[in-house]
Amino acid sequence: MRPIPDFAIASQKVLTLEGEKPAAILIKGEKILDVVSIENIPENCPTEDMGNNVIMPGLVDAHVHINEPGRTDWEGFETATKAAAAGGITTIVDMPLNCIPVTTTVDALNQKIIATKDQLWIDCGFYGGLIPDNIQDLESLADAGVLGFKAFLSPSGIDEFPNISEKHLREALHILAKKGIPVLVHAELENGATSSEENKTYKYFQESRPKSWENNAIKLLIQLCREFNVHIHIVHLSSADILPEIAQTRKDGFPLTVETCPHYLHFSSERISDGDTRFKCAPPIWNGENRENLWAGLEEGIINFITSDHSPCTPELKNLEAGNFEKAWGGISSIQFALPVIWTECKQRGYSLEQLINWMSKQPAKFVGVDDLKGQISPGFDADLVCWNPDKKYIIKKEAIHHKNKLTPYEGESLYGVVNATFLRGQKVYENGQFLGKSKGKIIFK
Repeated sequence: MRPIPDFAIASQKVLTLEGEKPAAILIKGEKILDVVSIENIPENCPTEDMGNNVIMPGLVDAHVHINEPGRTDWEGFETATKAAAAGGITTIVDMPLNCIPVTTTVDALNQKIIATKDQLWIDCGFYGGLIPDNIQDLESLADAGVLGFKAFLSPSGIDEFPNISEKHLREALHILAKKGIPVLVHAELENGATSSEENKTYKYFQESRPKSWENNAIKLLIQLCREFNVHIHIVHLSSADILPEIAQTRKDGFPLTVETCPHYLHFSSERISDGDTRFKCAPPIWNGENRENLWAGLEEGIINFITSDHSPCTPELKNLEAGNFEKAWGGISSIQFALPVIWTECKQRGYSLEQLINWMSKQPAKFVGVDDLKGQISPGFDADLVCWNPDKKYIIKKEAIHHKNKLTPYEGESLYGVVNATFLRGQKVYENGQFLGKSKGKIIFK
């Protein structure tokens, strides 16, 4: 006997595997039961008609700093996951630093899991941390279900999360080769920089972290990827200069993957005002030509996907009043706006919604190992859906921001794409500025 759906969601614009078409998504429990024509909705099936809203898979953000436990004045699970839901994101993966304790042991992971109780509005996984003195903890963390390991080749800014050396990375790769999970690396190698007392210009900040830091770090990672044949992932790529070497490594069959972020794809350094430390992030934002080359890297598949790298802090830590880039905390708050930011840029360049889904749903789901559950509207997949109007334009205003701290360089930006509703595993969790019911997110383990 054919299962009876609990309800249906219909629209003239559903993004299925066959492309955009009028359709109804039949939902049973937490899963998509079927995708049918609107005429074939079963009789007496409750149906929510989304009209001309686009319905597409919920986004998967594989790089988020939530900072709980320990630094919940910066952000927390409730505020971060609500902001994500308001932006059409239904799955995130939390980074292992900025929280206290950092996620470098199983005990620390368990403390983080306890902290999520009744606070997750979307599904959430975790990365473990790789630091010099926790090599002995990697196997147990992997067995506990982390989705990957994050490491820094340069200081992270957090004393309890020191950077690793090539020696440490080699030791870790030997261990993780048999675990089948990626090593995510902040790719900057300090090798000298221009020093200046003029610390209020973005040019100063760029010169303090030159492109050579990132390019040289990625060259080392390429060498190790080829040597160990282990999945190495480059987080938040900012420099387009290194794309040919990345492309060749992939062409040669080695498991190297790459992400970039909305701030590198939307902003350019030419338009950053002196003293505006909201734009401080590491690596820095570069010029417009570099931005266009990153878009070309996405189009060609050299860059695999897009993540927010949502990295909030308190306004005081941004040092905005003094405008001192040297003293300001590095990180950009963006999780709520990743979809409209990227769609606005896609529209300008003629990229399709299918390409956006690939970069922001399908490929990140594949990266974290949930592509059998997330990232497409197909029978058997989780009913994670975002219903939105890609043609409606709006201006980001502080009062509409759901992040705990409202300081973001996106304030005042005029963007295309308004999220009207977000469904998590068949439950509507967000609609037109309101959060519905109770937190329903689950933890994703490897």
